Amino acid sequence: MIQKIWFTFIWSTIKCGLFFYSKKINVLGKKNIPKKGAVLFAVNHPNGLLDPLYVTTTNKRQNHFLVRAASFKHPFIKKILVSLYLMPIYRVRDGVQQLSNNQEIFEKCHAILKKKETLMIFPEGSHNKKRTVRPLSKGFIRIVFGALEKYKDLEITVVPVGITYQHTSHYPAKVSINYGKPITTRSLYESHPIPKSTRILKEKVQEQLKVLSVHIPDNLEYERILQQLNNAQIDFTEVTKTNEMIEARKFPSKKPPKKNYLKPLLYLIKLNSILPYIIWKKISKNINEVEFIDTFRFSLNLFLCVLFYSIQATIISRYFGSALGLFYLTTSALLIIIYVKLAPTNAKEDTALV
Repeated sequence: MIQKIWFTFIWSTIKCGLFFYSKKINVLGKKNIPKKGAVLFAVNHPNGLLDPLYVTTTNKRQNHFLVRAASFKHPFIKKILVSLYLMPIYRVRDGVQQLSNNQEIFEKCHAILKKKETLMIFPEGSHNKKRTVRPLSKGFIRIVFGALEKYKDLEITVVPVGITYQHTSHYPAKVSINYGKPITTRSLYESHPIPKSTRILKEKVQEQLKVLSVHIPDNLEYERILQQLNNAQIDFTEVTKTNEMIEARKFPSKKPPKKNYLKPLLYLIKLNSILPYIIWKKISKNINEVEFIDTFRFSLNLFLCVLFYSIQATIISRYFGSALGLFYLTTSALLIIIYVKLAPTNAKEDTALV
């Protein structure tokens, strides 16, 4: 019970934080989310730990997550992640000897599905900002078929989920979350030999992900197509429209990026958040993977800015009255909302706005 209250509190905090962080969160296909029963969400993975945050805060099911084991190295961080229903999944790069730990994790996943709860898995196996759906690993199918084998009366629904960002690592974020058609697995599992059932389920999920997110085939044409889309200032979060252009190889003419007339407001926000901004600039120099920029920036902004604004509001209240302190806090939040919701998000920018 305590864990559920804690999870709900964190879920609500993150959802509020994403509202302030995102220009627009476009959610499609919510009717495809089963209201009850065992569900496995199979999600593409372009942008670090921000991907599960967007998915879990756009559906009402309480999700359990499988994330890469490297995130669990620090004991304190591990306790927090476990309390939020995150579980580690081990890969070859984590050490061959570590792979045996996956069996225990799979058993936990089977138990979760038996209780008709939900799992969220990223079957591409790693994050990558490339606008292409990469080959899927079979780990999620092993979990599904393992649970079906163990519990003969269990039905598990797989729901592919496509995530597309206007651009990763840039602020404010603009993102599309697209829930695909549910795939029931019991009849598929029982109708064919395991190798064939595995291939069919894998292909069904992969084909949906190519429609639910922007997919540029990863071949010699990839860079040319991406450049043409960027030059045309395409809104990538209009997924269907963008994929139709890619399929037809017909792109609009080149357009100049929209000018950001709100940049002075951004500088004012930075000045008002000077200590969190300095801390972020120092930390950002040590981020080696571009897919983690959004993750760290969002996390730091969510906690440091709230703390910093609260301290400043308290100081103002003490010396100038509570009304002025409340006015400062409200104005600070309003300035962020105005910038985030109204600043342009071009298809490509020279530098990330921090």
